[in-house]
Amino acid sequence: MKVSVFWHRRDLRLSDNAGLFKALKGSDPVQPLFIFDKTILEKLPKKDLRVQFIYDYVQKLKEEYNRLGVDLWVYFGNPEDVFREILLLEKVSTVYTNRDYEPSALERDKAIYELLKEQGVAFVGAKDHVIFEKDEVLKEDGLPYTVFTPYSRKWKSKLNTFYIKSYPVEKYLKNLNSGGEQTKIPGLSELGFEETPTVEFPANCVEDAILEKYHETRDIPSVKGTSRLSVHLRFGTISIRKLVAQAETINESFLNELIWRDFYQMILFHFPQTVSDAFKPQYDRIEWENDEKLFAAWCEGKTGYPLVDAGMRELNETGYMHNRVRMVTASFLTKHLLIDWRWGERYFAEKLLDFDLAANVGGWQWAASCGCDAAPYFRVFNPTLQLEKFDPDRIYVRKWVKEFGSQTYPKPIVEHKTARERAIERYKQALNG
Repeated sequence: MKVSVFWHRRDLRLSDNAGLFKALKGSDPVQPLFIFDKTILEKLPKKDLRVQFIYDYVQKLKEEYNRLGVDLWVYFGNPEDVFREILLLEKVSTVYTNRDYEPSALERDKAIYELLKEQGVAFVGAKDHVIFEKDEVLKEDGLPYTVFTPYSRKWKSKLNTFYIKSYPVEKYLKNLNSGGEQTKIPGLSELGFEETPTVEFPANCVEDAILEKYHETRDIPSVKGTSRLSVHLRFGTISIRKLVAQAETINESFLNELIWRDFYQMILFHFPQTVSDAFKPQYDRIEWENDEKLFAAWCEGKTGYPLVDAGMRELNETGYMHNRVRMVTASFLTKHLLIDWRWGERYFAEKLLDFDLAANVGGWQWAASCGCDAAPYFRVFNPTLQLEKFDPDRIYVRKWVKEFGSQTYPKPIVEHKTARERAIERYKQALNG
């Protein structure tokens, strides 16, 4: 008997899953699959909270399928090798999955498409982790937007119930493959990782009460004023459609943040070179200082600027950093220390639990003024004024910088006024060169 395969990737849920819905509506029983991708995992540190997060949710997903009398096949390896193995064991008609827009994911999918095509197997994608993808929101001349405000206006004008309607997966669960082989999830140690059992991940839902005050509280790092859903959006343990529907009725400021997410995904898709190159090429002429000692001080949260240090220590300890503080720390690294934004982007990529390539590259290029619709180069956050404005009682700082206010707390590694003037001059030189 032929089966179709649904390949879970950054969509670790059953409900409102576009690709799974499409598979279940097909003619063959659907066998769900997840692959721990060796090519990705071997580049990560051995204690990686993201792997723990994925592992926990894959276990939950497998249990959910098991309750339906179905098994989630879980493999560890290179996806091409895994599919070769599956095709030897099963008669597969179609492989369904949800699309990913990162350059490396597109390369991987092209290779899988070619492999399956040779075997006469169709490879079908669906749009799931964004509201609008690829060419769905374009300027009148057919080119992609590179400025957020007109993009968001067009995005909102296109939005209707069709785009945020939930996919009724539950109606078609009877079409899952109940007769498939059982597989065992490899242990974390078999994947090459250490378990971090004490970590408490944020919930995959947000209360209306938080969203109602979001525009007032989102910039204050000492309060629970943000959704903390970024990791769930990253790995698809929550539906973007469900969240947009919730945001649309409660808070436009939060809705705008979700639109930024679509915007950065679209930028990455249309301009894949921005992973390593500045969106504005003239900014690649900046002469960076790239002082390794100053970079180490920034990484360790020992710059002498309390808000910067609190943010970096929160990141190092928890894998999370408040969004306002992300902007301040990124601005400090690129403008005050004149360290290449790519250094900071790589460090965040290694540490952030919610790391998303499109958002990370977009955010870093915004802070370094070299991205699309970025902060102007002469805008240099004053970390002391940012502290006064957003953590006036030092609640956040005292939580993460225990020695704050004592003689052991380091003196500032650069002086703000001098660093600001140097940054503006250095940027001017690059832009006039």
